Amino acid sequence: MSKSCKGLLKNLVHCLRDSDCVKQDNKTVTECAKEVEECQGLRNAYSACKRGQLDARSRLRGNKGY
Repeated sequence: MSKSCKGLLKNLVHCLRDSDCVKQDNKTVTECAKEVEECQGLRNAYSACKRGQLDARSRLRGNKGY
């Protein structure tokens, strides 16, 4: 895994683990990933970071933001 998106993934997993979906409904993190609205911004940022790693233009300059 690339190091540039590692922090975003860590924050996303912590957000999902602290959500009511995992704590009260006893679902897994992967099951709750699309359902939890509080973590949607982190999920979008993580997917943009991973998409930026594949883009040839941003590979030379690095990922934006995080």
